[in-house]
Amino acid sequence: MALSPASVGPVIAEVEMNAGADQGATTVRATVVQACSVFYDTPATLDKAEKLIAEAAGYGSQLVLFPEVFVGGYPHGSTFGLTIGSRSAKGKEDFRKYHAAAIDVPGPEVSRLAALAGKYKVFLVIGVVERAGYTLYNTVLSFDSLGKYLGKHRKLMPTALERVFWGFGDGSTIPVYDTPLGKIGAVICWENRMPLIRTAMYAKGVQIYCAPTADALPSWQASMTHIALEGGCFVLTANQFCRRKDFPPPPEYTFGGHEEEPSPETAVCPGGSAIISPSGTVLAGPNYEGEALLTADLDLGEIVRAKFDFDVVGHYARPEVLSLTVKTEPKHAVSFTSTVG
Repeated sequence: MALSPASVGPVIAEVEMNAGADQGATTVRATVVQACSVFYDTPATLDKAEKLIAEAAGYGSQLVLFPEVFVGGYPHGSTFGLTIGSRSAKGKEDFRKYHAAAIDVPGPEVSRLAALAGKYKVFLVIGVVERAGYTLYNTVLSFDSLGKYLGKHRKLMPTALERVFWGFGDGSTIPVYDTPLGKIGAVICWENRMPLIRTAMYAKGVQIYCAPTADALPSWQASMTHIALEGGCFVLTANQFCRRKDFPPPPEYTFGGHEEEPSPETAVCPGGSAIISPSGTVLAGPNYEGEALLTADLDLGEIVRAKFDFDVVGHYARPEVLSLTVKTEPKHAVSFTSTVG
């Protein structure tokens, strides 16, 4: 389908989207959201999310994917005052504000997102900054069209400086959900470069592979196309489109890694969201122009046709030579045991 620019109009009333749809249908209408968070303002971000979900539902979309850490925000350009062996007072205050904008899972924001999925009758996959005590995680939450919270995936390996402000996920949160739309799962940003987590997703039968990201480089498109071909699955990738003016002004918020402060209109994250079929055909995007909704109809029959050529964990596997073990138990820093007398 054609690209539709995201609007900021009024929220539409509750609608009976897809109420009469055949839940066993082999075609799924999916929308990828390319939009920027309202940085440091989680209630406003949730309001914006509702407008975008409502708009996508208005197109008849059954599945809506938001970018990496849409709720809580991706801290483009921030260094949190870090140098080797030192952390500045301002950097610590920046982290306090970022921590305050994160959400608890479960929590009131999760309940609101669940209600939005049910209100607009969509399967919702959305990136959030999860707060677990004083540690933050880069997390994706999933909800069904009845408004039920399905679960979460925590990013296994934050990239580069992300490792100083996000914790590490473990094997207990690598879900693939068996839904009326197909088997849906999510892998975040450069996790998608990790062959073993991709293989785990394929082994779980993922059909609609969601890849929320903060990577707008041209090479990202090559990765997404490769995954679609390798996994014989549809790949949906969602990135934010952000300008410098979408973040607080200096000196409250400054951009590192630049020779000079970017101008307000500079695109600090230029998007690149896309939808790709199991044959490697680009169905929508990539878009580098602004905030937008990208929508496409996914013919699930393409998955079977693609698997006939290459089924990476089926007829193209050689488990007697190469195999993978995934440790799915949660890992805790402290475990308490007791002896019953």
